[in-house]
Amino acid sequence: MTQTVTIDGPAPLTGTFFAADAPRAVAVLNGATGVPHRFYRHFAAWLAETQNVSCLTYDYSDFGASSRGPVRDVTASMLDWGLRDTQTARDWLEARAEGLPLWLMGHSLGGLMLARQQRTKDIARVITVCTGPVHTTDHPWPFQATVRALWFVVGPLSAATFGYVPRQVSGLGSDIPGPVFKQWKRWCTTRGYPAKDPCVPAAPMAAFSCPIRTVSLSDDTSVPPIAVARMTELYPGADTEHLALTPQQFGLKKVGHIDAFRRENAKLWPALIA
Repeated sequence: MTQTVTIDGPAPLTGTFFAADAPRAVAVLNGATGVPHRFYRHFAAWLAETQNVSCLTYDYSDFGASSRGPVRDVTASMLDWGLRDTQTARDWLEARAEGLPLWLMGHSLGGLMLARQQRTKDIARVITVCTGPVHTTDHPWPFQATVRALWFVVGPLSAATFGYVPRQVSGLGSDIPGPVFKQWKRWCTTRGYPAKDPCVPAAPMAAFSCPIRTVSLSDDTSVPPIAVARMTELYPGADTEHLALTPQQFGLKKVGHIDAFRRENAKLWPALIA
């Protein structure tokens, strides 16, 4: 059963709850930057219908189904999306979990700030996919040239002109609010982020007592495996497993940064949660 839900918090969020008939756990799936929550619907339905894990997906504040006005008027930052909104969504789900184990799942941005949430020791499991503190120099060429153009030329010009970065410029298929882009650029062009951003709270030592799985894809040029391997820096003192996957392991030609959650790549899904 699926249900559209409104999640009250500092900023209202709109999402979809996929309820399992006999759930063994509940999961919140925090999406990647600029990726609408309906993109994850097939994976969330698979979790509920075949794995008995109820799943909440949602859009970040002032984005997608949670949008409240023109994108040029959005004041939310990337930290608001990655920390405030992920905490809000988790709190909503936790209040309805009825004692079931709670999983935190994050795709790209959706996994970066999880250790900085509150009450992290209550979590049963953490799974991140294509998440890591990436720096511009981590990207392979020629993709690095595209990223440099986004950060230093077309992105800043677009944000200054329109108040946001249009989808045609971001390459994500969605418009990116100006404040989100500016913080995103700062993080990805600063070595050692997010710790070097004074707006980002420090992660407590051993924030999680549960297993943490970080998953990388060998053909991900946006957050390459080298960046995913740095996730231990974001979860200090935690027991972290890095699962490095290749598309060829699953008979797939390519997956990349976004497409691990596409229905045509469902062969990957059991490995993500194994």
